[in-house]
Amino acid sequence: MRNLIIFFRRYFNFFLFLLLEVICIVLVFQNNNLQRSAYLNSANDISGKLYDKYNNVQYYFHLKATNDSLVAENTRLHNAVRTSFDSVVTGTGLKIDTIRQYSDDTLHRVIGTQVRRYKYFEAKVINNSVNKPINYLTIHRGSLQGIRPNMGVISSSGVVGVVRSVSDNYAVVLSMLSKSNSVSISARLGQGKEMGSVHWDGDNATYAQLKDIPKSAKVHKGDTVVTSGFSALFPENIPIGYVDTVMMSDKAGTSYNIRLRLATNFYNVQYVYVIENLLKDEQQRLEDSTYKLIK
Repeated sequence: MRNLIIFFRRYFNFFLFLLLEVICIVLVFQNNNLQRSAYLNSANDISGKLYDKYNNVQYYFHLKATNDSLVAENTRLHNAVRTSFDSVVTGTGLKIDTIRQYSDDTLHRVIGTQVRRYKYFEAKVINNSVNKPINYLTIHRGSLQGIRPNMGVISSSGVVGVVRSVSDNYAVVLSMLSKSNSVSISARLGQGKEMGSVHWDGDNATYAQLKDIPKSAKVHKGDTVVTSGFSALFPENIPIGYVDTVMMSDKAGTSYNIRLRLATNFYNVQYVYVIENLLKDEQQRLEDSTYKLIK
């Protein structure tokens, strides 16, 4: 306390000068419109910039919560789009989670019912490889959250792969970036509708090969290639990639060999959506029984 008193006594004149300066400045701004206006404009400008910086800092620390809410919203929208429903209705089919179609006239009659076929689950990617002959992703979703082997996996931009194994809270996804015969995506040209299959050749994580497109097809650089819907894993019209280069597959020139720029950036994928086909087992049983009858 004694030192504090000595300090103020030593610098008393300086503090008195500061006090009088402040009083003078306040009187000037209070009694002169021009100075008061300049002060208010400057104060508003400074406070606005400070609030802007503060909001940016707050936004940065809330990015995780914002990202999680966007992923959840995307999942809800995926589950609500028309491609998640099947228009075929049978007397013994699913009776829950359906949507009704109404006529456009004033009677507003029920003209059909669509049954849910696809259900989406969001999942966070916690491990990922892109530089091996066969690549995998590990996601933080497992059997306790409804994930099972042989479910299709997509990102917000395109196809990712297929679930291969599952534990209680985790699942391993066989990436589309795998030189394996089991990872062949049934594809369709977005414009021409011709069918083919997409494989990764192990060369570059950004590109894949689209094969079996007939020579009669009109293919242009930049055309979109999407899922055909023939696979029980993926709904149709999910982007796979975009045409980069077009070459003839052999000397006979009967089909194209097309290089695709993949729609999914496997270097920075953070969230994915796992797709459950609710009618997959029924389709598989019918196809298997038919094949046995033919043999």
